[in-house]
Amino acid sequence: MQEFEYMLTQDECYTVCGYKGDEENVVIPPVFLGRPVTILFDRLFKGHTEIKSVVIPDCVTDIGEFVFDGCENLRQIKLPKDLRSIWSYAFTRSSFEELIIPPGVETVAPFTFKQCRELKRVTFLGNVKKIHSYAFCGCDKGIVIEGAEHAELGEDLFGDTLG
Repeated sequence: MQEFEYMLTQDECYTVCGYKGDEENVVIPPVFLGRPVTILFDRLFKGHTEIKSVVIPDCVTDIGEFVFDGCENLRQIKLPKDLRSIWSYAFTRSSFEELIIPPGVETVAPFTFKQCRELKRVTFLGNVKKIHSYAFCGCDKGIVIEGAEHAELGEDLFGDTLG
């Protein structure tokens, strides 16, 4: 079962603001009531340990805070080509090994990948401009970060000073 709850935004698009389900493979619909789905709201899948894969439609531009927090079995996620913004803690405690970040994402917020202990590679397809301190807090320092050669990097990407 996959059941989503929606909220209409000011720009006449929809936000996915709730999820009730028990499926391992989640596919978020691109349209609700004839309008595009553009935002995944905070805590959408928080604690859904049954989820193993998620497909997000290309029309989604924003992923909120803690959306995938605690999705400890999430191994595969396809990010949308129109993605522009990923909020802090979005992928906290998820278990995917690789992630490809679409070209529209220019900034990686603090704690975006907090405690993603299985993460081995992040590839930026565009011109990421800034990766904030603590973006990879609690992750393995051996992560390969590709496509960020010209990005401004925070002074402590892995959170070593947090004790």
